[in-house]
Amino acid sequence: MRVQVESIAAIQAFVLAAEKRSFKLAGQTMGLTPSAIGKAIQKLEEQLSVQLFHRSTRSIAITDEGTLVLDRCRRILSEIEAAQAEVSNARAAPQGRLKIGLPVEPTLLLPVITAFHEAYPNIQLDLDINDRFVDVIDEGFDAVIRSGAPADSRLRHRKLGEFGWSFVASPGYVERSGVPESLADLAGHACLRQRLAETGRLLPWPALANGEASLPDATITATMMEPLLELAIRGRGIAHLPDFAVRPSMEKGLLVELLPGMVQETGALHILWPASQYPLPKVRVFVDFMSTHVARWLQR
Repeated sequence: MRVQVESIAAIQAFVLAAEKRSFKLAGQTMGLTPSAIGKAIQKLEEQLSVQLFHRSTRSIAITDEGTLVLDRCRRILSEIEAAQAEVSNARAAPQGRLKIGLPVEPTLLLPVITAFHEAYPNIQLDLDINDRFVDVIDEGFDAVIRSGAPADSRLRHRKLGEFGWSFVASPGYVERSGVPESLADLAGHACLRQRLAETGRLLPWPALANGEASLPDATITATMMEPLLELAIRGRGIAHLPDFAVRPSMEKGLLVELLPGMVQETGALHILWPASQYPLPKVRVFVDFMSTHVARWLQR
């Protein structure tokens, strides 16, 4: 038998009627008429295929079978009350395991993730860092952060912010190989390109996707952004990376921007989580925290 919401109300009516030995007094407690209490208990009897009360015009008496059911029903109501208390406590202090999917390059997000864990130490973070498309619901993720527009109607989403892209190289590389003056000049330079691990496909350089210049060959490829950033710092070539990834190195003079003003593309980070009218407190605070702090970081 599948338990329905009405069954819970009927169980509560049965327990009260058994304890007070009166449909009228049970109804007064629940704000229902004696007739409504009687109908709820009758429906429960039909679902259980058992008679819970002996009825007369003046009184009710619990049956032997009803006495057996009463103990179980009290436990059910006790568990429901305990669950309600746990949810209330969780709202006051969100806690529990939180499974999060992050982009394969978490440079931007890890400082914010660290700040979140400091703010909510009772939430245990389970970070899944990858570049594959994950099924948020089927794989049990509480939230996923990805670039690009979400398309799954089962998910809610919020934009964390937008970011730009830059061509960068080390001062040493520029001194040795010169400065490209146009997109076409990139074909004559060492280029550091990102490759998807699952497909082996090179990620396109957005600035060249409009056909103004042919795509340069990749001198070195990597499946993650971080090695490309490090290789660019070490003078191995030109990389095309998000502004947030190269900003710290540019501020330290380890990288310089090339072809300024020629890159018009922007990207966006979104956070996605399973649609629910009542999201879990741990998910709600994570979404709100990331929405506030990632946006501030991107706007620096």
